[in-house]
Amino acid sequence: MKILVLGGCGIQGRTALHDLASDDGVSEVICADIQFDELSKIAGFTNMEKITQVRVDAENKASLLDLYKQVDVVIDLLPKEFKTFVYEAALEAKVNVVNTNYAYSPEALDKRAKQAGITIMPECGLDPGIDLVIYGDARQRFDSLSVINSYCGGFPERKACTNPMNYKVSWIWRGVLSSIMREGRIIRDGKTIDIPGENQHDPVFVHPIEFPGLGTLEAIPNGDAVFFTDRMGVTKDIVHTGRYSLRWPGWSDFWRPLKELDFLSEDPVPGLGSKVSPRDFLDKHLGPRMKYREDEKDLIAMINIFEGIKDNKSMRLTSSMLIERDLDTGILAMSKGVGYTACIVAKMIARGEITEKGVLSPLTHIPVAPFMERLKKRGIEVKETME
Repeated sequence: MKILVLGGCGIQGRTALHDLASDDGVSEVICADIQFDELSKIAGFTNMEKITQVRVDAENKASLLDLYKQVDVVIDLLPKEFKTFVYEAALEAKVNVVNTNYAYSPEALDKRAKQAGITIMPECGLDPGIDLVIYGDARQRFDSLSVINSYCGGFPERKACTNPMNYKVSWIWRGVLSSIMREGRIIRDGKTIDIPGENQHDPVFVHPIEFPGLGTLEAIPNGDAVFFTDRMGVTKDIVHTGRYSLRWPGWSDFWRPLKELDFLSEDPVPGLGSKVSPRDFLDKHLGPRMKYREDEKDLIAMINIFEGIKDNKSMRLTSSMLIERDLDTGILAMSKGVGYTACIVAKMIARGEITEKGVLSPLTHIPVAPFMERLKKRGIEVKETME
């Protein structure tokens, strides 16, 4: 089995390379990126002989096609801005693709993928990804669902909380800043509520939640929860649903006044002599201060809560998951959740465990039991209670 990892030198990409190179069933891993200095971070514990480094321009279709024709499946870990280039090359080369991007309005791409006879599986990361597999499993286990609340967040262990935000970056700081202005959509008491990005951290939308072993966390609306209940076909029965980011308490209190003062604006500030926006400043000024030290752990906490009817009884299913950074290898918890998920699903497709063509979804197309088993082998265990 040969697998191409686009963006293989990024945080998640390096974790994917390590995971793939550790698999006896994978004969070669092509790491495609624009620079390779960061690979030294995994060289001490990874079979680097399996990894071939190729410099690539992701906007050059001919360059992508040449790589695609050498492999069985592509794992795309590039920024979402490149997904059109990635998909167009896949359709022409007729090669399967797994990535971690949201799949809004996939109908046109689905038709073309079926015509090309390929599988495209987006949303295969942590969130979206693991959570959607849990969603799909819950839908099958209940006769009807009235509550679906999903919580997930990455943040430092307590001893690594060394700044006023109690936060450090385990992915891209610019992406964190963008998420702070992300619109949300929830259902509360049967009514759909649209939450503008500027109101995301308002007290009326933020609430505490207890996480086993960590204590109280802060839950902030993050994205369109109704989009997923629509895809599951259960929205008509839903009384409460939301998708929430988790942070240590105080996160919203920190960002709310900055948002009111327009510090998240992307409009250039007049009078500076160059086109610098408040968000640009926060990106460049705070980003370097948000890095983890080698002896500090990041944590990933996820809770999914489902309530509904099963066998004529009102039931609640709660699933929880906690991932910690591995200090021996330096692999971050966030990159485990994203990178391992993408690798597991890519290998399922390459091995013929997932055979359907078109644009698929973790909600319905990932076999739950083997997926969870393979996560567990990588140290990621989803625990659940039904009551």
